[in-house]
Amino acid sequence: MEIWINPACSKCRSALSLLDAEQARYTVRYYLEEPPTAEEIDTVLRRLELEPWDITRLGEPAAAELDLATWPREPADRARWIEALAGHPTLIQRPIITADDGTAVLGRSAESVRAVLPLPGDSPAPAAHD
Repeated sequence: MEIWINPACSKCRSALSLLDAEQARYTVRYYLEEPPTAEEIDTVLRRLELEPWDITRLGEPAAAELDLATWPREPADRARWIEALAGHPTLIQRPIITADDGTAVLGRSAESVRAVLPLPGDSPAPAAHD
C-alpha cells in the first residue's frame, strides 16, 4: 500500500504509527515534495469514492487565493477542482492510503486506517517502507 503524507501532520504520524504497529507493508509518498498528477488524483478519488471537493482543505491559504469556497460542486466542475488540487497539493486532505486490493481511505481515524489492513489470518509480510 501507499500512504500520502505531510510529515508535519499529526493525523499522518498517527496513521504511520498504526501501520507500523500492525507491521503493514507500505510506501510513503511525501505528496508536497512529489505532488500527484491530476490523473493520479482522479484515480485516487475513484478509489475513495469521493469527489475532489470532499478532500479539499478549504482552510488553506491557497483555497482562499483561489476562492474555492465559491466554486460549484457539480460533476461538470470536477476537472477544475482536480486541477486545483494538482496545482496546489497543500489543498489535499491527508493522509490518503491506497491499498494493494484497489481500495483507498482517507486515514484520519484509526478505524479508517485499519479498514485497509489485511484481515486477521492473512499473513502480512514484514514491515517495509521508504
